[in-house]
Order: sequence, then C-alpha cells, then structure tokens
Amino acid sequence: MGFTLAYLGLIVLVPLLAAFVKTAGMSWAQFIAAVASPRVMAAYRLSFGASIAAGLVNMVFGLIVAWVLVRYSFPGKRIIDAIVDLPFALPTAVAGIALTSLYAPNGWVGRWLEPLGVRVAFTWAGVFVALTFIGLPFVVRTVQPVLQDLEPEIEEAAATLGASRLQVVALVLLPELLPSLLTGFALAFARALGEYGSVVFISGNMPMKTEIVPLLIITKLEQYDYSGATAIAVVMLVSSFILLLLINLLQKWSRRYHPV
Repeated sequence: MGFTLAYLGLIVLVPLLAAFVKTAGMSWAQFIAAVASPRVMAAYRLSFGASIAAGLVNMVFGLIVAWVLVRYSFPGKRIIDAIVDLPFALPTAVAGIALTSLYAPNGWVGRWLEPLGVRVAFTWAGVFVALTFIGLPFVVRTVQPVLQDLEPEIEEAAATLGASRLQVVALVLLPELLPSLLTGFALAFARALGEYGSVVFISGNMPMKTEIVPLLIITKLEQYDYSGATAIAVVMLVSSFILLLLINLLQKWSRRYHPV
C-alpha cells in the first residue's frame, strides 16, 4: 500500500499539485482575467462541447461496432477487430495529417463535400471528427467484454415472453450495458479533452473559432505566460474532475438498480 501510494503521489498527485501551487501565486483578479477572457471562453466551449459530442456519438456507434464484433461472424472479422485499436497505436500527429488530407477541400472526401457547401477541415466539424476518431476504441473495448458475458439466451427468453425487439434492447440489454457505456464515454471524453496532435492539424487553430484549450495552453507557454497557462490548466482539471465524478456517481446508481 505504501509503495502504491508513493508511486501514485510522485507520478500523478505531485504534478497536479504543482499546477495548483503555481496558480495560488496569482491574485483573484489575475486569475479571472487569465481564465475568463473571450478567447479562453471560446476555447472552453469548443473543447468541452466537441469532447462531449464526440463521446456521445461514440457511445452509440461504439455499441453498434461492439455488438457486430461479438454477435456476428463474417469474413475479415479479425481484421476489423484489429482496426478498432488503430487509433490507440497511431501517432496523433499522423492521425491529424491523415484526417486533414482526407477532409481538406482538395482531399478525397473534402472535394465532394466542398460543392455542397460542407466544410470539415479547418472548422469545428474537423475538431469533432478528430475527437470521434481517437475516442471510438475506448467505448468498443469497454462494452465488448460485457456483451461477451451476456448470453444470447437472455434475449431469446425475453422474445419468447412476448417482448418486441425494441423492448429487448431497452429493458434487457441497455440496463446491463449502461455502466460499461458510461465508462467508455468517460474514457473517450477524457482522452478527447486533452487531445492535441490529431486536432491541431485539422482545426486550423483560428482564435475564437477553432482554437482548442490544449493549443491555447501551449501558446501561453511559448509566450512565457506560465501563470496564465497553469490557471487554464487548473480550470480544465477541476472541470474534468467534476464531470468524471458525476459520471462515476451515475455508474454507481446504474449498478445499484441494474446490477450486472
């Protein structure tokens, strides 16, 4: 126990505590000016909004992908199962360059979207696409083991008792899968909120429009504004902790009333 606590303290708690100590040297007026300027607020809205939206989309499509991989057999299944882990292994800069070349106005997909007036690269939509790309494996790999433990006979029994397909999904499957779905959402959200490499290429990095919070922190560090950078980091840390705490409480509630 002592070794574990010491290791976690050195690796996790001490760096986080350093950010709070650095911020504590600022006056309240300096802190508000650093974390509540219009540029910073715009970056907050984009980072949190895109991360939550990407996490919710990944909850839906991650469940579908996990369901297909568990419940169906088809040629190339192992290849698709391995491809799911690609965002884990792919360097984030490579992912950003690939997505940018794909969705740029002259890219493979962007050239077809541009005549329709739809732009993905260098807009908030590009940020959303990048965060969805890097977050999908978290949901799939979290839900997949739970689906493997759910016997198909449970669904067949519900159908035998007269339940429709929608009722089977809503009343039998979702209550069992909800804790793992929330865990996958929390992991995808946490990864998306701190993502930098894959987003910085496709976003365009325009202040007040497509500038994410990690990039803004890097910008302030390059300007030697260490206090401003740590103040923004503390706000992100506290906000993320509160949101993850709420998700954990929801997980606890779902396990209490819908135990697996």
